[in-house]
Amino acid sequence: MEEQVILVDVNDRELGVAGKLRAHREGALHRAVSVFLFDEEGRFLLQQRAPSKYHSGGLWSNTCCGHPRPQEEESAAASRRLYEELGVRCAIGPAFRFVYRALVAPDLLEYEYDHVFFGRYGGEPTPNPDEVADWRWVDSAHLRAEVRDRPARYSPWFVTCFEQVASLARELAF
Repeated sequence: MEEQVILVDVNDRELGVAGKLRAHREGALHRAVSVFLFDEEGRFLLQQRAPSKYHSGGLWSNTCCGHPRPQEEESAAASRRLYEELGVRCAIGPAFRFVYRALVAPDLLEYEYDHVFFGRYGGEPTPNPDEVADWRWVDSAHLRAEVRDRPARYSPWFVTCFEQVASLARELAF
């Protein structure tokens, strides 16, 4: 059975569920989670999405992302995806929410109400090769320059929220 996503309105009120691919083909607003992990030096843990992903394969992005399942809390979904993608278990907490819309393939439109989580992690991930092609720690200044100069190397949602993430991470001393 196809993975289901939770359809929402612009205030994050649930409207129902739909198959993940259908929601992306129709550009239906749905709930998502994104995790950003930082080490003790304040560096971001980024992943390069596996080339086999159904969209945005090969692009660099935040630590992990995904969709809550029906009846699943956003924090539980974020922790689940963190483990499924990178083999990482650590404490995370809610940081902010945002809505974005981006064409990610000729026939796929991401339209997500994204719940963003921050956490601190000092270990080395063990990535799932079906999800992650590569990973790296990168400092904020270097990342800001990369995103500015070469945004096409990054997922659209990452480019959309990076400045807000970097600003809040500084404010919260991550």
